[in-house]
Amino acid sequence: MKELLEYTIFDIKATDIIISIAILFIAYFFKVQLSKIILKNLQLLTSKTKTKLDDKLLDIIEPPLKFSVLVLGFYLAEQWINIEGFRVIATSIEKTLIVFTIFWTLYRTINEFSYIFTKFSSKFGKNLSDDISNFIIKFLKVIILIIGAMTILEGWGINVGAFVASLGLIGMAFALAAKDTAANLFGSLVIFTDKPFKKGDWILTPDVEGTIESIGIRSTRVRTFAQALVSVPNAVIANSAITNWSKMGKRRIKMRLGLTYSTNTTQMENILKELREMLKNHPDVHNSTIMVHFDKFEDSSLSLFCYFFTTTTKWAEYLSVRENINLKMMKIVEQNGAGFAFPSQSIYVESMPKNEMI
Repeated sequence: MKELLEYTIFDIKATDIIISIAILFIAYFFKVQLSKIILKNLQLLTSKTKTKLDDKLLDIIEPPLKFSVLVLGFYLAEQWINIEGFRVIATSIEKTLIVFTIFWTLYRTINEFSYIFTKFSSKFGKNLSDDISNFIIKFLKVIILIIGAMTILEGWGINVGAFVASLGLIGMAFALAAKDTAANLFGSLVIFTDKPFKKGDWILTPDVEGTIESIGIRSTRVRTFAQALVSVPNAVIANSAITNWSKMGKRRIKMRLGLTYSTNTTQMENILKELREMLKNHPDVHNSTIMVHFDKFEDSSLSLFCYFFTTTTKWAEYLSVRENINLKMMKIVEQNGAGFAFPSQSIYVESMPKNEMI
């Protein structure tokens, strides 16, 4: 038995090999007990609290914690054997396992707290919420995987910086090819954050006028009044002046009434008074700003300036209100014995030349 224990394999005593294997078995046994006793009791404690944060944190660390026990067992077993030739490789493996455990925990954290990104993206509307949250989650996961892989490669002595630098030219080529896509992506972020419009709004830009039908990651679709569907890149629409007619609180009416020069002072005063009263009492006219004034002597008319707002902003309702107001204005002018002027010229002849017989 003594000779068997003193037997060596690659300069490693059989006794050390047996002890190292025993350490690994002990680590595995402790991992099982950790799951059955410690973590189970922790789950019972967290289930009794009002907050769900501790439950999520426990769900995050449970698998990595179990795995870290095996990593610790591997480290202790390697330290017991203590072979110089195996030391460098073993150290690299240990660093790899530690880095893997850390980034695995971060990866799981993103999964468990994905509801935060969903809550954030919900501000951009139901149609875009899933797309934005999935994009953010996938982007963060890719970043974690890339950084984790680079850290592991650095642990094995691989110069990642030189490798990344060698990809610079390729990255520039891809960047040039995808510059429009990147511009549209940043344009969509501007639209999502500033919210200059939403689905269903009537907008006017230098390129298109119509109703917003959908807002995507790459482009915004606008339905024109001719029922054509126009897809505008987000990079273009984000850098344009946007007039959102749907955001109006009231709609303006600015007009002039031209009365004939035969209208006397009394008629004019009554017409102005009745016009102001009519607009003030009209249910569809905003009372904040009503201006009706006789302000100009035009070439062929006495000009009345009218400036007010309708309470409705919808195009069809606005036209109906304006028609109603125009009819009432005509009735007021007619009831006061006045008339509307039209462009004309009067020629006055002081004397006629006498007819001369030739």
